[in-house]
Amino acid sequence: MLGAPPATPGAVGRDADVVLVTTPDDVLPAVAVAIAAGLRPGALVVHCSGARGPDALDPLRAARPDVAIGALHPLQTFTGVDPSRLAGAWAAVAGPPAVADLALELGLRPFVVADAHRATYHAAAAVASNHVAALLGQVTRLADAAGVPVDAFWPLVRATIANVEARGAAGALTGPVARGDRATVAAHLDAIPAAEQHAYRALALAALALTGRDDPSLAALLAGARGEVLA
Repeated sequence: MLGAPPATPGAVGRDADVVLVTTPDDVLPAVAVAIAAGLRPGALVVHCSGARGPDALDPLRAARPDVAIGALHPLQTFTGVDPSRLAGAWAAVAGPPAVADLALELGLRPFVVADAHRATYHAAAAVASNHVAALLGQVTRLADAAGVPVDAFWPLVRATIANVEARGAAGALTGPVARGDRATVAAHLDAIPAAEQHAYRALALAALALTGRDDPSLAALLAGARGEVLA
């Protein structure tokens, strides 16, 4: 993504002042060991995991105390090679000041996440990106089932995100759950395919919690099995 040529693990850092490790989390320690011998003294080695702190590179720290280590997780999604997406995005950093300096050089906005909170932080990132994509997949399927073009929903999605950013999630909530409109929610449950029910119920219950309103009837409707919807 940043124009670096491919290389074997043993040679990857031989001529580099900065090495970015972007492997899956479960192989980070093994990669740290594999690259240790080839690093130049004083190099900065940074992994890009969101869920792990610098401790993921502890084997490298033990083998090469003469190099600096850290973590830099760009809070951005990539489906291909597009470094322009880094500009203006935030990034969770840990380690020496050089890590934050690197983030700034890449056009990122660095912030610090305590090691104890890295997994929670990364869960929030997964919800913000992966779970939103899954939710919009459900929008697409329901639009198809209704014979409506999914493109008709994108302005609504964009406006909702803008409202959440401006007013907070509770302040942006509209629709039948926000109104306490049990009949409309029941009609939704009666109409949508069985395969879509679980996600709809779970998110509607989350929306109900967001209202801060005690609505036992609506809560029971959403918590019940499909066979109870029309009872």
